[in-house]
Amino acid sequence: MAKKAGIGYEDIVREVRGGDFRAIYYLMGEESYYIDRLAEYITDKALQPEERDFNLTILYGPQTNGQEVVSAAKRYPMMAERQVVVVREAQKLDGREALAYYAQQPLLSTVLIICHKGGTLDRRTKVATEIARAGVIFESHKLYDRELPAFVTSYVRRKGLEIDPAACQILCEYVGADLNRLASELDKLALALPNDNKRIDAQAIQDNIGISKEYNSFELVEALTTKNILKANRIAKYFDSNPKNFALQPTLATIFKTFSDVLLAFYAPVRSDDGIAAWLGQPVWQVRRNISPAVSRYSAMKVFQIIDQIRRTDAASKGVGGIKATDGDLLKELIFFILH
Repeated sequence: MAKKAGIGYEDIVREVRGGDFRAIYYLMGEESYYIDRLAEYITDKALQPEERDFNLTILYGPQTNGQEVVSAAKRYPMMAERQVVVVREAQKLDGREALAYYAQQPLLSTVLIICHKGGTLDRRTKVATEIARAGVIFESHKLYDRELPAFVTSYVRRKGLEIDPAACQILCEYVGADLNRLASELDKLALALPNDNKRIDAQAIQDNIGISKEYNSFELVEALTTKNILKANRIAKYFDSNPKNFALQPTLATIFKTFSDVLLAFYAPVRSDDGIAAWLGQPVWQVRRNISPAVSRYSAMKVFQIIDQIRRTDAASKGVGGIKATDGDLLKELIFFILH
């Protein structure tokens, strides 16, 4: 979930759902997903569909300035309780200091929503101080990779669906921390499911998104942690012959993360599945699938060497050392080193 100072995403949703609107919402940060969702939700709740023609104003930062935003915000609603003014691309808004003076005495019949993506407003400025006093400053951060499964699970639950843990992991690794794209892929999956099926599995992902349920980083990691030589080499061969479906850097990142966790697992106070899961802050199913099998099959020293080799492979893939090899060959060499 997006991190914030003061008030968070769910707090704002809860207030707006209850009919409590702030005069100004300054939505900023690196993660655009939460900014877009909040702007849409506030607008939907503040105005009835028939009120929008006269009471919804959308401005764009590169095409306007702070004084024009203030002028729009000072207008009174027409045949409605309130009007909404949305400023998109506010990171490119000139004359932003005008907002400080408006915030000192905002029009209470206006809901001003300012969307500032890819950066933040300096909280030490007069603009930030006055907006925080009159309304809300919300900062949306990028999610860490480990937070993505929780986002996916929560998203599908809101749609009345479930998702298999393996399918969730495959999707997260394939899409990465692009929440808008993740949400789009999940919407696609939800529409494609038969009416009597409420569960998204790996087969559904393969059929509708094109990610192979057998040949992906998630399955490769399992093959490596369980020392399944045949399966690991089969996946490596598939990657090598299907370069459009394979990217070395994300694959290396996934393998690196797994073996880093394996190394930490050696130091867990309790070496049971539950104990390692608590130590690593991971689901028990994931520990049972990858971490515990690796702990029982590899020594701590070998894991140290594997992590070092992953770094060397990453460097070689970027041309360090003058090594010329395809991504597929580099992966095969790494897999051989890990398994032998």
